[in-house]
Amino acid sequence: MKKLFSSLLLILTIIFAVTATAQEKPIQLSLFNPIQIFPESSSIAGLRFNLIYGKNANVTGLDLGLVNQTTGTQTGVQWGFVNLNDNGFKGWQSGFVSVTKGSSLGLQTAAVNYHLGHFNGLQFSIVNYAATLKGLQIGLINIIGEGGFLPVFPIFNFDFD
Repeated sequence: MKKLFSSLLLILTIIFAVTATAQEKPIQLSLFNPIQIFPESSSIAGLRFNLIYGKNANVTGLDLGLVNQTTGTQTGVQWGFVNLNDNGFKGWQSGFVSVTKGSSLGLQTAAVNYHLGHFNGLQFSIVNYAATLKGLQIGLINIIGEGGFLPVFPIFNFDFD
């Protein structure tokens, strides 16, 4: 237990030390918006943990929770039951349902990936949708709105142009 506490303290110290600007907050804890440490207009650089629902402008780092919403961009790792990003992500997004607007780069894993913008990377899911894609989709149903190997194709779909 002492080692766990020491490790947690070390991680929190690193998160606080890495915070880039005074506008970015190093940690966010949320029961549901607006019951969270910092208001939804704040950007988080470090750790965001949402017990039920959390909403912030931008999140850089680790984003965990039941429902995670970012109105700006998400950079890093986002794991939640439902992930909602209004302006894309860079990194790894994983959950049961992920809905993202804007341009994104990285890995998206979920039961349903729904990307309303340009996605660059790998989508791995039961159902994948990307408005435009530069990369690969792997799943039972794979849909690319514009371009792609085919608009709809089972098991895989791709566009590398």
